[in-house]
Amino acid sequence: MNSYLAVAIGGAIGAMLRFAISEWVGTPQATLLVNAVGSLLLGMCMAGLATELVSKEMTIFVGTGILGAFTTMSTFSVETIELWNNNHGTAIGYVTITMLLCPILAYAGWKTVETIA
Repeated sequence: MNSYLAVAIGGAIGAMLRFAISEWVGTPQATLLVNAVGSLLLGMCMAGLATELVSKEMTIFVGTGILGAFTTMSTFSVETIELWNNNHGTAIGYVTITMLLCPILAYAGWKTVETIA
């Protein structure tokens, strides 16, 4: 499959999933959830590529397409501003939790796949 088509199809899937979770959970909790889950899964995907458990094509489809559209830095940024306008402490907590949790989950996902491989 053409890489651009793989990203487009994956992106449509990821965007629909993110929208559904946002509708179900509400913001900003949904944004934290999708960014955390996306970080874990991208860590796993990239470790799968590094250990040759996952093909480059699958990584493009899942990592760039699905997870690229599923996770969202721009929404995180806007929600941080909105939270800041309402409550500085909540905004600081949101940023702190996101910036600590997401890399930890990406690392955990990577190490999980390395352990399996």
